[in-house]
Amino acid sequence: MPKLALLTSAIALATAMPALSETVFTRIASFATPDNMAEGEDRARPTSAEIISASEDGNTVVYSDSPLGVLGFVDITDPTAPRPLGNVAMDGEPTTAVIIGQRVFVGVDTSESFTDPSGQLRVLDLESHEVLSSCDLGGQPDAVAKAPDGSFLAVAIENQRDEDLNDGALPQMPAGYVVKLPVTEGELDCDGQSRIEMTGMAGIGAEDPEPEYVDINEAGEIVVTLQENNHIVVIGADGTVASHFSAGTVSLEDVDALDDGALSFTDTLADLTREPDAMKWLDADHVVTANEGDYEGGSRGWTIFHRDGTVVYDSGNSFEHAVIEAGHYPDRRSDAKGVEPESIEVATFDGTPYVFVVSERGSIIGVYDVTDPAAPRLSQLLPSGISPEGIVALPERNLLITANEADLGEDGGARAHVMLFQAGEGPATYPMLTSAGAEELIGWGALSGLAAGETPGQLFAISDSVYGAQPAIYAIDATQTPARITAKTVITRNGDPAQKLDLEGITPDGEGGFWLASEGRSDRLIPHALYHVDADGEIQTEIALPAELLAHETRFGFEGIALQGDRLWMAVQREWGDDPEGQVKLVSYDLEAEEWGAVAYPLEAKGEGWMGLSEITIDGDWAYVIERDNLIGAAAVVKKLFRVPLADLAPVALGETLPVVTKEEVRDLIPDLQATGGYVVDKVEGFAIDAEGQGWVVTDNDGVDDSSGETLFWSVGAMR
Repeated sequence: MPKLALLTSAIALATAMPALSETVFTRIASFATPDNMAEGEDRARPTSAEIISASEDGNTVVYSDSPLGVLGFVDITDPTAPRPLGNVAMDGEPTTAVIIGQRVFVGVDTSESFTDPSGQLRVLDLESHEVLSSCDLGGQPDAVAKAPDGSFLAVAIENQRDEDLNDGALPQMPAGYVVKLPVTEGELDCDGQSRIEMTGMAGIGAEDPEPEYVDINEAGEIVVTLQENNHIVVIGADGTVASHFSAGTVSLEDVDALDDGALSFTDTLADLTREPDAMKWLDADHVVTANEGDYEGGSRGWTIFHRDGTVVYDSGNSFEHAVIEAGHYPDRRSDAKGVEPESIEVATFDGTPYVFVVSERGSIIGVYDVTDPAAPRLSQLLPSGISPEGIVALPERNLLITANEADLGEDGGARAHVMLFQAGEGPATYPMLTSAGAEELIGWGALSGLAAGETPGQLFAISDSVYGAQPAIYAIDATQTPARITAKTVITRNGDPAQKLDLEGITPDGEGGFWLASEGRSDRLIPHALYHVDADGEIQTEIALPAELLAHETRFGFEGIALQGDRLWMAVQREWGDDPEGQVKLVSYDLEAEEWGAVAYPLEAKGEGWMGLSEITIDGDWAYVIERDNLIGAAAVVKKLFRVPLADLAPVALGETLPVVTKEEVRDLIPDLQATGGYVVDKVEGFAIDAEGQGWVVTDNDGVDDSSGETLFWSVGAMR
C-alpha cells in the first residue's frame, strides 16, 4: 500500500484561540548563528546571539556574540528568510550595539581582569562594517542605549564583580558608573562624554554600584538598574541624578524552591529582593523591570514602577505559574530562582501597548497587554530557542525578534539562534499543550511516551528520568484547543514517589491501570524493566528482563510499549550487543505464559548520528513506530512514522534468529516540525491513535534542560 497521502497535519488544531481582532505573534523564521561564519571557517566553534538591535529601517539586525568576540549582522528584509551578512571582529567582548542612521555603536569589554576593567565604544558603518572610530570609556561597558532623537548615548559601566571571589559578595572595587556621550550627525563626541556617578545611593553595597541596564525616554531622561544593589536611578536630561529608589522585595507562595527533579510548587519564599536586570520606560511616568535576581534575589517576576518608586504592578508568582502551565519550568536549571526573567521590551502594536517579558531559563516570552498598567493581561506565551537574552520589537514592520544565546553544538544540541515573530491576526500557534485550567497547578515536561484512552481525544503521557524524583502519568484532553493536561498521577512504590525509573513508554491495561516501560541505565542503577501500576499510580508488579536480553544490554533500552491481547510489545531504541548493525528488536512479553520473545526491525540507513526507535503503538492490523535520528536543526534527516503489519509480529524465542518485519513509511514528520518556524527538534518520542482514529504526536522537551523547552503536540489526522 502506498503512503497514506490523505493524512494531513493538524498543528493548527492544537493552538490557542485569542479574542477576535487581538494581535497575535507567530514565529515565522529562525536564523542559526553559525550561518554567519565565512566559508571555510570552523562552524563547530561555540557562537552566540546575545543582545540584539535593529536598524532604523528595520531591515538589518545586529547581535553581540561574546564567544566569537564579534558582531553578527543579519538581513531581515524578507523576515521569513533571514540572510547572513557576516560577522565583524571586535578585538574584545562586544556587549550591546545600537544603531543610529548608518552607524552602529557597540560597547566592547577589553578588561584584563575584574580589578582592572576597561572598555570602548566603537563606531561601525552599517553597510561596510568598517570600524570608523572608538571612544575610551574607562571601564567595562554592559548596556548601551540611544536617545529617541539620536542625540546621545548612555552606557552602563558595570565593572562587574568576580562571582568566584568571596562568593561574589559586594563590595568589589572599582565602582561602576554611567557614561553619557553626545552624537552629532552620526559622529561620537568622545571629548564631550560625561561620567555620572552611582555611588552612595543604594541600601545594598552603596560604595560598589554595578549599573546593569540603561534606557532613555522622549524627554532625554535615563533610567538605570543597579541589579546587585537592588536599586533604580533616574538621571535627568541635564545629566544629573534626579531621583533614585530601592527596587524592593516580594514574597511568593506556591513556588518550587528546590532543584530536586520534582515539580512541586508548595514552597513559600519571603522578602526576596527583586534585583532588576533589563528595564524600559513604559511611558513618561512608568518603568518596567525584568527581575532576574542574579545576586541574592530570585523574585521570578516583573514589575511596573511609577517613576517615584511606587509599585504600580508586580507579577508575583503569576508569570512563573503561566510558564509552568506551558511546560517550560526549568527545575534542573533554576538554582531555586525559578524562571528568572532577564530581558524586557516595550512596544505598541496596532494601538495596543505591550510588555514582552523574557524568561532566560524558561526559554519563553510572556506577551502582556498593558493598556491598564495597574492590571496587565497575559495574552500569549512565545517559544524562543534556548536561553533568550535579547529582544527587539519593530512595530512598524509588525515584527518581534529575539536573540537566544545558548550554543549546545559541542554536545550535539541546538545552536544559538535569532528568531523572528510576526504580529497579525488568527489563532496563536503556541503552546500546543498546556495545563492551564486544571483544578490545581500542574508542572509537566519531558513527555517520553503517549497512549490513547477509551474516548475520542483522551490520551495519556509519561515523563522520563528528568523528573526522576516524581515520575508521573499525565491525562490529556486533546478535544480542547490547545490540548489540556487535566490531571497528574505520580508513580508510587509503597505510597512514596518511585525511584530508579526512566519511563519511556505507557499503555493502558484495559482495567484502569497502565503498563509502563523503563529504559535502564546500569551506570545509574536504573534497571531495564516493565511496571504495572493501578489507576492511582501505585506499582503493583515489576517485571525484570530475562538474562538472555540483559546479557547484551546497552543504556538504549525500551522506548515505547503497547498491549496486544495478553502480549506486551516493547520497542528497543538502538542495537544491543547481539543485534546486526541496522536492526533493533521489537520485544514481546506474554503476560499469561510469562514468556519473552522478539522480532527484528530494520532501521533506516544511519547518517552522521545514530538511528533508533522512540515509540510503538498498536491499532487495528498495524503496529506503528516512530523512527528517528538523534540530530537536531538543519542536520536532522529522519523523523518518521512507520507501520508494520501486525501479522509480522510473530515472536520467536530469545537467542534464535529473529524474523525481520516489513515496514511502510506513513509520514515524514520533519515538515511538521518545521511548521512552527523554529529549528527541528530531535526528540519525537510519543505517538498514539485515539478512540476516534486520530493520530497524535508529541515531542520530549528534556525538562527544559539543554533544550528550548518547546513541547510540540499535534494531530496527523485520521489513521483508520
